[in-house]
Amino acid sequence: MALDDTRNKILSVADNLFGRFGFHKTSMDEIAKIARKAKGSLYYHFANKEELFKEVVSKEIVNFKDQLSVIISDSDLSASGKIKTYLTRRMEILNDAANYHETIKADFFEHFDFIDDLRNELDEWEKRNLKKIILQGVETNEFVVVGDIDVLLDVFIMVIKGLEIPFFLQNKYKKYSPYFDGLIGILTKGLAT
Repeated sequence: MALDDTRNKILSVADNLFGRFGFHKTSMDEIAKIARKAKGSLYYHFANKEELFKEVVSKEIVNFKDQLSVIISDSDLSASGKIKTYLTRRMEILNDAANYHETIKADFFEHFDFIDDLRNELDEWEKRNLKKIILQGVETNEFVVVGDIDVLLDVFIMVIKGLEIPFFLQNKYKKYSPYFDGLIGILTKGLAT
């Protein structure tokens, strides 16, 4: 129990510091000091700063998936309602995911290879789940898929990930979030029969 408490305390402090100062400006010494743990405790739980950061980002991704899974499995929503709710909520969650922003920023300046597997797995998770929503819409005659659905989903993921840069790194989320409904309307009309 005490080991879990120590690990959780380290993760909490690291989440806060990485989110506030970024990966490079946060040191293991600083994390240990603020967590009031010996530096050895950090290295007992995490081999290095990269592993600790990866775990922090992983927790953000688990939160992301948990919240979006509720929308995907909501049997009361139509497919277009799910797409709209999913995309709006997706951007809200990511807006608050400061450490995920750090991985986006790293793609421009230096790539965090140690995080690639998390990001690739997230892309695949999103494709699988968006495919479920689109196929639900096809089954209910709400959507028609023209062409290869997997290619469509690849392009779709590229488009929504392309929005992440201006929204979260250039701080344009608040400015443009009121226009999500219009953007999502274009998307759902494009899928509609």
